This record gives sequence, structure tokens and C-alpha cells, in this order.
Amino acid sequence: MRRTRSLVTVVVLSAVGVLLLGACGTGRAGTGGTATPTEPARWQTFAPFRVTAARLAEDRRTLSVDAEVPGGGKTCARDLKATVTDASDRTVWVQVTFSALTGGAPHAECRTTATATAKVRLPSPLGNRELAMDTHTVFTADGAHLPDLRLCGELGCHPAPTGCTPASYDQAVMALDVPNHTSRGEERCDGKWLVFDVSSRMGPACPEGTGPGCGASLRDRWFFRAETSGWRPVARSAKGGCTDVYRIEPAFPSVLCDGLPPLERTEGR
Repeated sequence: MRRTRSLVTVVVLSAVGVLLLGACGTGRAGTGGTATPTEPARWQTFAPFRVTAARLAEDRRTLSVDAEVPGGGKTCARDLKATVTDASDRTVWVQVTFSALTGGAPHAECRTTATATAKVRLPSPLGNRELAMDTHTVFTADGAHLPDLRLCGELGCHPAPTGCTPASYDQAVMALDVPNHTSRGEERCDGKWLVFDVSSRMGPACPEGTGPGCGASLRDRWFFRAETSGWRPVARSAKGGCTDVYRIEPAFPSVLCDGLPPLERTEGR
């Protein structure tokens, strides 16, 4: 429960923090066209817009975090603080906050951003555990060039580079030069070789079927070989069967490509 409560707190604070830049210059039109404060000035606590970097000192316990906060003036952000909220054998959760003056006279200088650094001492050396700043910002020392920690990606800190798993297929799509929001079709995989179709939306950005060109898609079939770093694309084709991949990679197993149907482009309506 402590983990869930701390992460929810950070997410809520982050949402409030995003509004802070716009709120810094907010006022109400008064008599004669002058701006008057909408509420008395007071200091409030927010989460930063984002944590951009994390570093460990030589003791592997002293943590420094860089965070993006409102900048440009002394009242924009102060008292940046990092606090350990929970720890387990796999993760250390750290909450980052700062204080800002809200209300009162407009603070136009707070509409810019700046990077500030906070330090905190972990209960024990981080080791191989992950460092979670919120639900989306996670760091790890594994594979990092210390003292800097490595920012984990969309698939986590240690996604399986290969294997017949959805996470490895997602990484294979990321290795392709294809548009965003490309969808993946059925996979054929034996752990060393992989083939699947991808479909990329083409034409105007509009709901399918609402105009000329809407719903058009371009389909391709990609063949991969497993390597240490992940799935490596070796061939691309729209034809059926194994003919095209055999021209480039004769070792590709026929059991994975025999019977594959040819692909056609889907035209929009």
C-alpha cells in the first residue's frame, strides 16, 4: 500500500505542476484595465515537470536527481527535495517535490523552466535495484556508465531482447523504419528466427471511412534473426512464402515462412 500511495501522490502532484507555468502569470482584469491577484500569495508544494537525470556517488547510496522546474525568478521554485518513500528488494521509490509561490501578483518569469538538483541518501546501496521516481520515470544502475544511472524505456529497464514474447516483438517493431502507431500482425517465431506482418496507416489523419483515403494502409512482412542486442531485421517482402527471404538469408527456417500468403495494400474509401 505504501508504494501505491506514494506513486499516486507523485502523479497527482505532477498534474498540478504542469499547470504551474500557466498559473504563474494568471490575474483578473480590474478597474482601469490593471491586473489584480485572484488570491493571496502563498507557498505550495508541487512535483517537478519531469526528472531528467539521476546519479550515484561513490558510496552507491548518495543520490542526486536533476529535475525540471519553473525558472527565472526566486519565487518560481525553491526547496527542491528528494525523499525515499519506500524500498524493496527490487525497487527504491523516491518522491521529488519543490515549493513555489502561487497567487498574488503575476510572475511572468516563471513561464520559463530551469534544472535544479536535489540529493537524498538511500537506506542502503542501490545495487541492482530499480529507482522509481514515479510510474513513468525509472532508472537503473545495470548497464549504466556510473555515476550516471540509465533511464529505462517504454518497455521497462530489462526487456527481453529476443525470445517469442510480446515484449521482444515490440522491440523488433521499434528497430524498423516504420511510422508511429504501426500495428503488428500474427508472429511466427522459434526463438532464433522471427517473421511478422506490420500494417501502417496511410493518407489523411481522419477517422476510418469518413473521407477519401481514410482507412488506407500499407502492409509489409519482416523477417528477423536473433542477436545479442535484440531482433535484427534481415529481409522485407510483400510476397507469399519463403522466396524473398531465401534470396538474402538462406538459413531462415522454411517452417516459419511456408504457406505465408502474399500481402496487399488496403485502399481507403
